[in-house]
Order: sequence, then C-alpha cells, then structure tokens
Amino acid sequence: MTECDDKKCFKHGKIRVRGETLTGRVVSTKGKHTAVIERDMTNYLSKYERWAKEKSKISAHNPPCIDANIGDLVRIGATRKISKTKAWTVMEVIGGGEEE
Repeated sequence: MTECDDKKCFKHGKIRVRGETLTGRVVSTKGKHTAVIERDMTNYLSKYERWAKEKSKISAHNPPCIDANIGDLVRIGATRKISKTKAWTVMEVIGGGEEE
C-alpha cells in the first residue's frame, strides 16, 4: 500500500466509515477512483417455497492507496455520499484476483 493524498480516502482524507460493512467481488474499475462491487445473495420466496439467486452491484470509491483490481474480493464500508452514485468506499482487499 502506498501513501495517498486523496481527500476522499477513509484513511488519509476526511471521509469516515460508518454503519454497515459488506464483502463482494470487483467487476469493473473503469471509472476514475471507482470500483463496481457485485454481491451474490440468496433470498427465500415463501410463496413458492424456493430459494432465488440475486445479484447486487454497488459503486464504491477506490482510493489509490488500496487500488483494488477486477476479480479481487474486497470489504466495503458505508460513508456519506461521495458523488451521485457512490456512498461506499473500499476498505481492504481480502483475496486476490483468481478467475474461476
């Protein structure tokens, strides 16, 4: 990890992580300082007595000191609104980028 001068970094800037933390896999890093995290979930539908698979995509701030890449398993934390679509920040990379 390298030192960064990002004002929106939760370690070196003024953004604070509060509330919920989630884990997911990075599927895109095309935006500047942005990572799209995909979470796989299962939901029970009592009407049909079946389990349904669901996916959720969350845009999160990707600070230069963490620099998560596609395929990485990451932990994200809730913050205040950083931009129009981002209210989460990448806190740490848990696993490497192994592709299935």
